[in-house]
Amino acid sequence: MSDTSSSTATANIGVVGLAVMGSNLARNLASREGNTVAVYNRSPERTDLLTSEHPEAEFVASKTIEEFVASLQKPRTAIIMVQAGKGTDAVISQLSDLFEEGDIIVDGGNALFTDTIRREKAARERGLNFVGAGISGGEEGALNGPSIMPGGSAEAYETLGPILASIAAVAEGEPCVTHVGTDGAGHFVKMIHNGIEYADMQLIAEAYDLIRRGTGYSPAQIADVFAEWNTGELESYLIEITAEVLRQVDAETGRPLVDVILDQAGSKGTGVWTVQTALDLGIPVSGIAEAVFARALSSKPAQRAASSSLPGPSETVAVDDPAAFIEDVRKALYASKIIAYSQGFDAIVAGAEHYGWDIKKGEIAKIWRGGCIIRARFLNRITEAYAENPGLVALVTAPYFTEAIAGTQDAWRRVVVSAVQAGIPTPAFSSSLAYYDGLRADRLPASIVQGQRDFFGAHTYKRIDKEGTFHTLWSGDRTEIESEGSSH
Repeated sequence: MSDTSSSTATANIGVVGLAVMGSNLARNLASREGNTVAVYNRSPERTDLLTSEHPEAEFVASKTIEEFVASLQKPRTAIIMVQAGKGTDAVISQLSDLFEEGDIIVDGGNALFTDTIRREKAARERGLNFVGAGISGGEEGALNGPSIMPGGSAEAYETLGPILASIAAVAEGEPCVTHVGTDGAGHFVKMIHNGIEYADMQLIAEAYDLIRRGTGYSPAQIADVFAEWNTGELESYLIEITAEVLRQVDAETGRPLVDVILDQAGSKGTGVWTVQTALDLGIPVSGIAEAVFARALSSKPAQRAASSSLPGPSETVAVDDPAAFIEDVRKALYASKIIAYSQGFDAIVAGAEHYGWDIKKGEIAKIWRGGCIIRARFLNRITEAYAENPGLVALVTAPYFTEAIAGTQDAWRRVVVSAVQAGIPTPAFSSSLAYYDGLRADRLPASIVQGQRDFFGAHTYKRIDKEGTFHTLWSGDRTEIESEGSSH
């Protein structure tokens, strides 16, 4: 390793934490003209490995955090790529003690946005800039160009923006990075991105399950279906890789790999955070929630084993025309996908209002077009929708998406009915359709709920025919009185 303790500051950007994501991000930075990259890892073996395997990167490597800081040009800028939680706090503390006013600390991990708000406030009180940057694209994206969602101050972005633009994915000539907003805005938007990702993955899994059970197609045949879908309006990274997964044959057994993988899906928590935050904000994200719950259910083997003998329907999916059924599933997938994104953007709007962030929804859709896991063709349509109407109350009400739903909803309903009749679980398809019908209903049964609340808890209610808040004296003569209480 280079000894930087006595050298002059030569690096314009540094990376702390050199596991796969950090190493790939450092390599990406080093490959871009104008960047000199300082690297540091608590375990020096990782630093040795990175520098020895990639001498072309000309990393400025350090054995200690003090050497690392000394190697950075002012304003010092360091990206932390360590495990979220205590590990991140420990590195932030070390850097904060060594950094000076105006220096920039960037957390590139999947931090909970409220932690980022707390950390940014503490850093600002010390004269430092703290940036929570969501980075999407996994290991490949980190190396070749991710989608990047930085928050923090405008001052920090002046220095950091060009560096991030140099390494971001490029879609239609534009780097997939934008200044999302202050303090925790970047990590908030990345959290919602991951929530949408959960829904998208579950919807694709349900589409696969329906086709396999309904047509008897093999995984390889369904891979061809997905590859065909990837040439049309469903074109996306997740559809593309699903076809690849379905084509894979297990070397040991000769069976399709998808049949060998244990059907228990894991989770790292960002989907849960999305649902919890949406609940706090009062925003229904039912498709995302059902995707989270589906993973939870899959990971309860004892319950599933005990329930395997529960009675089910006598019917199966009656598919007389496999091609027509597959087309129905495709349309149902597209409609449900629109709902997932609409719910996700509802959460972004609510979060921006609650935390005072100026988040430009169209810009978010733009930076998701490349590099990230949920990159998809129809993100351009989202950008166009918000450009035409920045105050759009729900993405699904934009003309393009309304027309798309109009052209898919009959198929969507047929698919959900077929699944229910055959006992095939489609929680994301079904909840997305229920949400859509809830939006379009002239009147919802919430009046019953509010009446119940008033009966047992005097929670009051409002009327459709006059202003005011009211309560019925249920335990008395049941007359109605005007109340100063809240019906919420």
